[in-house]
Amino acid sequence: MFSLQLQQVPYSDPWLQPLSERLATLNRRAVRVAYFYEEPNNSTFRYRAYNMAQVLNAPGAGDVSASYFFLSDRDYFDEIADYAEMLVICRSRYCHEINGLVTKFRARGKRVLFDVDDLVFDTDYTHLVVATLGLDFRQKGLWDDWFAMVARMGQTLKLCDGAITTNEFLAEKLADFSGLPVSVVPNFMNQEQLSLANRVFELKAQARFKGDGKKTLGYFSGSPSHRLDYAIVEPALADVLVQRPDVDVMVVGYIEHGAAMQKFAGRVSRQPFHDYVNLQRLLGCVEFNLMPLQSNAFTDCKSELKYFEAASVGTLSVASPGFTYRGSIRDGENGYLAKAHEWAQVILRAIDQMDEYEKMATVAREDALKKFSWEHQQGAILKALGVA
Repeated sequence: MFSLQLQQVPYSDPWLQPLSERLATLNRRAVRVAYFYEEPNNSTFRYRAYNMAQVLNAPGAGDVSASYFFLSDRDYFDEIADYAEMLVICRSRYCHEINGLVTKFRARGKRVLFDVDDLVFDTDYTHLVVATLGLDFRQKGLWDDWFAMVARMGQTLKLCDGAITTNEFLAEKLADFSGLPVSVVPNFMNQEQLSLANRVFELKAQARFKGDGKKTLGYFSGSPSHRLDYAIVEPALADVLVQRPDVDVMVVGYIEHGAAMQKFAGRVSRQPFHDYVNLQRLLGCVEFNLMPLQSNAFTDCKSELKYFEAASVGTLSVASPGFTYRGSIRDGENGYLAKAHEWAQVILRAIDQMDEYEKMATVAREDALKKFSWEHQQGAILKALGVA
C-alpha cells in the first residue's frame, strides 16, 4: 500500500447554490445553456450537468454560459425558459412538470436536448438491467417500478431534438431507439477532483511509487448494485491471497464478501462510501484498482470513470474487457485486461511486473488527463450543443 501523508480534505457539495446565484451564472454570457436534472446528486448530475456547466463557464468558451436547475425550481420555469437559449435534460423521468418545461422552451423556438449515461430509456432492455443489477425478481412491485422508470425516461427522450451520451456504443442504442441525432461527450473529472488527484500523484511520484511492502488490491463500489460484478473477481482474490502473503485487499463502499473471503478477514480492510473528492485519496493508496464487469449490452454502456479516476492518481487498473475499458486500457501499457476466467492470472502478472509500475502509472495518468480532464472537454461539449 502507498502511505500518503495526506489527510481527508473538507468537503461540501459545490452545487448547493440558491436559485438567484444559478440564474446569475446562466445570464453571464449571450449563449445560455440550462441543464436540468430532477434533483442534484453525486453521480449522474455531477458528471452530466455540474461538470458540463463548469467547463462552459470557464474562460475560453466564448459567449457561452451555463447553469443547472431542478424540479424544486418549478415556480421559475418561465424565467429559465426566457433566459436560456437551449435546455439539456439529463436522465430525467417524464412527468407533467418536465413536459411543461419542454413546452415553454418549444413555445419560444428553443432547442431541447436529452443527456443520458446509461441504457435506461428502452424497455426492451429492462429485464437485462434488472438482472445485471442483481435485483430480486420476486420483490413486489419491482417490474412495475422498473418498467415505469425506463418508459418515462424514454418518453422524455422523445420530447427532445437530439441526444448526448458518454460513449459510441450507447450512442448507437440511443439513435436506434429515438431516431434522433446523437453526440458523445465522455464523463470527465472536474476541477475539485483533479486538484486533490494532482496532490496525491505528486506524493507518490516523490516516493518513486514505493509503498510499505504490501501490495493492496482495491475494489471501489458506489452502490450495492455492483455485487454481481464483485462476485466475478472474488474467487480470484482468494486464490491470490493464498499464493501471495504480501497482498491485502481494500473494499470501499457497500459490497459484502462471500464465503471465499471469510478466512482472509485479517487481510481485508473496509472503508465506507466517500465523497468523490476524498475518494481520490483512497484510490491513490492502493496499487491496483479492480474493475470487474459482467459482459452484456448494459455494461458495455458504462463509462470509463473508474479507469480515469484511478489513473489520475497514478493507480493502475485491472479491468474486464468491456466496450469502454478495452477502448481505454492497453494491456501491459497503462493497465491490464482480464477475462472472467483470467482474473487471478492477470492480477499475479500485474504484481510480478511492479518494476514497470512507475512507468505504466505515469502513462495511465497522462492518458487520463488528456482524454478525461475538464480542461480538454470544451470542444466536444460545444459541438454536441451545436454552438461550436
